[in-house]
Amino acid sequence: MNLDIGAALEGWGFQPDGLQVRLVAGDDGRDKIQMRVELGVLQMERDGRPDGDRPHGLESLLEHHEARRDHALAVGDDFALDAADCAELMREGMQYYRRYLSAFHLRLYDLVARDTERNLRLLAFVVRHASRNRDRMEFDQYRPYIAMMLARALVMKAIDRDDRRDALARLDEGVARIREFLREYDREDREQDCSELRFLLGWRDEIARDLPPDPLARLEARLKRAVAGEDYEDAARLRDRIRRMKSGDVPAPEAAG
Repeated sequence: MNLDIGAALEGWGFQPDGLQVRLVAGDDGRDKIQMRVELGVLQMERDGRPDGDRPHGLESLLEHHEARRDHALAVGDDFALDAADCAELMREGMQYYRRYLSAFHLRLYDLVARDTERNLRLLAFVVRHASRNRDRMEFDQYRPYIAMMLARALVMKAIDRDDRRDALARLDEGVARIREFLREYDREDREQDCSELRFLLGWRDEIARDLPPDPLARLEARLKRAVAGEDYEDAARLRDRIRRMKSGDVPAPEAAG
């Protein structure tokens, strides 16, 4: 067996200014994600733990410690993660980070969503059970970034479907997650210092500007103006059109006039 990886890297020179990733077919018939690094290549499984390992017969160390926690609760014992546990979980979390970052560049948005949701679960688990506050802080500092990447993946899926309203909803979810983080740490007045939040809010503004006005929302706005101006005849007509539109009796193009 030839152990030299030179042939695998031939024609794929390292570029220091950008992420280089590719999807390849493995000898076992399963797809692999490869990330080019300066002195070689990182290869990750597409499913399961990125390095292909199954610690304690489970998909990951997170599942192992979750099972430990569940057993401790069932028998009435205390449960906590010590410093060594947290160090191992951080290394494992970095594997998933490299994979979802690579998957984003490959436009594998379902995989990005799966792995970011998994790492958010990891953070919540460590914050809940780590015995040392320094471990809790070390993990939770990454929550805004992971929440942003999850939102980016879901928004890109919506944009690929040309569903900009769902894209806005997903952005709102991401913004809410990050604002919750800021509230928990009494940093609500530091929103401008959070680059992840600024990115999502700026992207939301761009998508909202490009979104065609909602016919129903326009009619409801006109109704409010008619009531405020005491134009009750127009208000009655608008209420009737809104009712028929909500019931499906009036198609959107007609109601938008």
